[in-house]
Amino acid sequence: MSEPVVHRTTCNRDCPDACSLLLSVEDGRPTRLRGDPADPVTRGFLCERTSRFLARQNDPSRIVRPLLRRGAGRVRAGGGPREARLRDAPLQAIPWDEALDLAAERLRAIRAESGPASILHYRSGGSLGLLKHVSELLFERFGPVSIKRGDICSGAGEAAQELDFGISESHDLFDLQHSRTIVLWGKNVHTSCVHLLPVLREARAAGAMILGMDPVRTRAAELCDLFVQPRPGGDFALAMGMARWLFDHGATDPRAADYCEHLDEYSALVHGRTAEAWAALADVPAADLARLAEAYGMRAPAAILVGWGLGRRRNGATTTRAIDALGAISGNLGIPGGGVSYYFKRRGAFDTDFVRGLQVAPRSFAEARLGRELLEAADGDALGPVRAIWVTAGNPVAMLPDSASVRAAFLRSDFNVVVDTHPTDTTDVADLVLPTLTLLEDSDVLGAYGNHFLRVSQPALAAPGAHDAHDAHDGASALEPDAESAGPRHELHIWQQLAARLDPGLGRELAGSIEDWKRRLTTRLHRAGVTLEALREKPVRNPFAAQVLFEGRRFPTPSGKVNLLTEAALPAPVTQPDFPLTLMATSTPRAQSSQWSVTLPDGPAELLVHPESAAGFGDGERALLESRVGALAVVVRHDATLRLDVVWMPKGGSLRDGRCANLLVAAVESDLGGGAAYYDELVRLRRDEPPC
Repeated sequence: MSEPVVHRTTCNRDCPDACSLLLSVEDGRPTRLRGDPADPVTRGFLCERTSRFLARQNDPSRIVRPLLRRGAGRVRAGGGPREARLRDAPLQAIPWDEALDLAAERLRAIRAESGPASILHYRSGGSLGLLKHVSELLFERFGPVSIKRGDICSGAGEAAQELDFGISESHDLFDLQHSRTIVLWGKNVHTSCVHLLPVLREARAAGAMILGMDPVRTRAAELCDLFVQPRPGGDFALAMGMARWLFDHGATDPRAADYCEHLDEYSALVHGRTAEAWAALADVPAADLARLAEAYGMRAPAAILVGWGLGRRRNGATTTRAIDALGAISGNLGIPGGGVSYYFKRRGAFDTDFVRGLQVAPRSFAEARLGRELLEAADGDALGPVRAIWVTAGNPVAMLPDSASVRAAFLRSDFNVVVDTHPTDTTDVADLVLPTLTLLEDSDVLGAYGNHFLRVSQPALAAPGAHDAHDAHDGASALEPDAESAGPRHELHIWQQLAARLDPGLGRELAGSIEDWKRRLTTRLHRAGVTLEALREKPVRNPFAAQVLFEGRRFPTPSGKVNLLTEAALPAPVTQPDFPLTLMATSTPRAQSSQWSVTLPDGPAELLVHPESAAGFGDGERALLESRVGALAVVVRHDATLRLDVVWMPKGGSLRDGRCANLLVAAVESDLGGGAAYYDELVRLRRDEPPC
C-alpha cells in the first residue's frame, strides 16, 4: 500500500467558518478528513457534520449521471396528472449531450413561446463558492429571466444593519480578545459557529464575562455567566428593556448625540415602558434583565454577537435594529472589543459586478413566499406563469416555508432542472437532474460569513467518471474537474456547455477555464497583493476588511451617523389555548441545512417539549404536530429545559421522509430584507385521529 497523499481544500457548504480541510487519500481512496491546523480559524478540528462527510461522499445514492424523466417538459399538467407522471415516469440515466441538448431546446422554446419572464432561475447557498455567480450571468444574458428577491436566512439582519450603520459587516473575529463582556444574542455557537468556541474560551480565560439569550437553552449556556430564555419573539422587548436600564442608571454614552441621529425619538420609544414592563413583555425576570444591562453597560468594551436565527421572524429586522441601537447608545461602537457583529461580508473582496440581478430582471419572487407567489403568477400574473425553473445550489422544496405550496408550484411548471449531488425533495419534482461536484471535488474561491479569511477550494478527489485532468495549469490541482466527464461535472462546465447550445455568443461570453474565472473574480484582490497562488498556500485575511468597524465613529450612512430606530417592532405571535406552543425548528449538529451527515432511522422526527406542555403525551409516544398550515407525525420527547410555550425539532428534514418542519411554517416575510418568519409558527399536539 502506498503512503497516503494529503490534499488541502476548503469546505464550501452554507456555514460561517469556511474551514480549511485536509483529506488523506490512499490508493485513490479517501481515508481521513480533518481540519487544517495551520488555518487560524479552523485550528485542526471540524464540526460534527463535516467530520462525517466521507459517508456522504461515498453514499450509494449519489447522483453520478444526468437523470431524465421521459416526456419531460413536453406536457403541461396540473397537480393530479403531474403527480401521476412523477410516480409513473421515474428518473432515468441519460448521456450528458442528450441532457444538455434537451435543456437548451426546452429553454429556448419556452422563451420563444412565453418570454424570458416565464423562466425562473433560483440560486441558493448550498455551495458558497463565488463561481456559482456565473449561473446568474448565464440566465441574465439569456433573458433576463425571473429571479428571487430577499434572503430567507440573513435578509432581515443584513437589511437592519445596512439601514442603521450603512453596512452589514463585523469586527475581526479575534477582536473579541479585547472585550470585557461578550453577548451571545441567539448565537448557537456549538451548532452553527463551532470555530468561535476557542476564541470565546480564550476571552473568558482572560476575564471576559459572557452573556447569553435564546428561547431554547442551547449548549452556549455552558459558556455563559448568565443565560436567559426570553419568550419567542421577545428579543425586541429585551433589548429595549436593557436600553431603559442604561438610561435610568446614567450608563449611556454622553456623546451619543454626536454620532447618532433620531436619539430623542429613540429615547422616547425606550421610555414608553419601564425596564420592568419591558422585562415582563420579554418574559424575562426583571432582575435578570437588570443583571444583563449592568454587565453590558458597565463592563466595556462589550461586544454583541447576533445570531442569524434572530432575524427569522416577522419582526426580525426591527429586533436587530434595537440591538444595534443598544450598541450605539452604550458607546460600544467604533472601539476595539465592541461592536454589534452579525454578518461578515463574504463576497466583498471579490469581483461579481458582472451580474446586475434585480436591476434588470423582468420580475422577481419573494424567496420567503416563493411557492405562494409562483402559484399566484400561474393564476393571473400579467407576465404569465413560470413555465421553467432552474435550481442552482438549493433544495427549495424542503428549505422554504410552506413546503407544500413550493412543491405545488414546481408541479405547475412545465420543465424543472435541478443541479445537485444527491436526491432531494426538489430533485423529486425535477424533469432533469444534472450531477455536480461535492465539496471534496470542487474548485472555487470563497469568503466566509463568520470570519474575514479568504480561501480557495481545490479538488482533493477526482469526480466519478472523470477522464485524465486537462484543465490544470498555472498551479491548479492535477485533479481539476473534467469538462467532458461522463460523471458529475463542475457547474461552470455545465453552464458553459448549456450557453454554447443556447447561443454561440453567450457561449463565448462564458468561455474560459475554471482558473481563468477564478482570476476574473479575484482581480481586485490581486491589485491589493493577494494572489491565487498565495490563497492556495494558506488562508489570507481580507485586505479590505477593518479590524474594528467604524473607528472614529464614522458610519457610511447618508448622514454619517448611526440611524437609530424610531418605531416599535411588530408584535410577536402570542400563543393561544388552541395553539399553545411556538415551533422552533433550528439547526442541528447532524445536518447542514437539508444535507444530513447521519443515516436517519425510519419513522417520524423527534420533537422536544417540556413535560408539562406535552398535552398528555408520554416520552416516546407518537403524536401529530399541527399548525394552521399543515400537520406532521412526530415522536414526543420530554425536555425540562424548554420553555413551556416552545417545542423544538431539527431543521432540514425532508418531505420524502415525513420530517420536514417547513411543511408547518406559513410563508410570511420579515419586516425588512425579505427574510422568512420561520420561528413565529404556533402549533399544537394532538392524537392522530381527528378530534371529536
